[in-house]
Amino acid sequence: MLKIKTLFFTGILLSGLFSECLATSLAQKWAMVTQPTKTGGSTQSIGTYNAGCISGAVSVPANGTGYQMMRLSRNRSFGHPDLKQFIEKLGQTSARQNLGTLLIGDLGQPRGGPTLSGHRSHQSGLDVDIWFLLSKQAASRTLAYNERETWGAPSVLAAHSDAIDYTQWSLANEKVLEAAARMPEVDRIFVNPSVKRELCTRNTSHDWLRKIRPWFKHDDHFHVRLKCPKNNKFCQGQEPLPAGDGCDAGLAWWFTEEAKHPTPPKTPPKPLVLPALCDNVLKE
Repeated sequence: MLKIKTLFFTGILLSGLFSECLATSLAQKWAMVTQPTKTGGSTQSIGTYNAGCISGAVSVPANGTGYQMMRLSRNRSFGHPDLKQFIEKLGQTSARQNLGTLLIGDLGQPRGGPTLSGHRSHQSGLDVDIWFLLSKQAASRTLAYNERETWGAPSVLAAHSDAIDYTQWSLANEKVLEAAARMPEVDRIFVNPSVKRELCTRNTSHDWLRKIRPWFKHDDHFHVRLKCPKNNKFCQGQEPLPAGDGCDAGLAWWFTEEAKHPTPPKTPPKPLVLPALCDNVLKE
């Protein structure tokens, strides 16, 4: 019996390693592309957020009103025009309300697709990471290339705990999240569960909190995901958000041992399969 179990788990391990190698090989192909496709028509987000691509992506400028792009060397400043417009609008709101400069992390690769590091999503041009750090320093000048590469995004949690670190978190962070959540093109925003809990305890309107979703990590940035744009018939959105503001027992689960130490899956993950249309996007 022991021998059978050993062979069983060895098979799972080998299968998992094989799937990982295939995924890496696929990601390498997408990472090698340095320019978006040229299109005379509309931009098309294709597939899902974690298994997709984008045709006719646009690049977000390194600097704009109320925002600056970070980690320029990663070449992940591409997305759907709706995403570019969202970043520009949120930056303008931050500047107008004197909240600080938004530091923008990854969008997606020039043609989307899987990346070699950092994300399982960000594949269809509709995701962006924005640091919680609202830099007053960046508001007064343009950051140097080296600063954009070396600055870190500080966590808003106290070390080794679920408690909010109020030296890193402020009302400005809440206002930025509220402004983002109230934009109709936004589908959901992922934050650390402790950030969601902090927002739930605030004695303010909760009508926008439905879009704020708890997710592991995300303690140094928030992840905005847009809805599938109009006339993008090959774009597949997520399931609708549940009713309510999310400040219920479901939120409490994220602080349990079950959530923090999940049982490893018994079967290897399925290989990543992109829509057939993405083959054409990659080859163009």
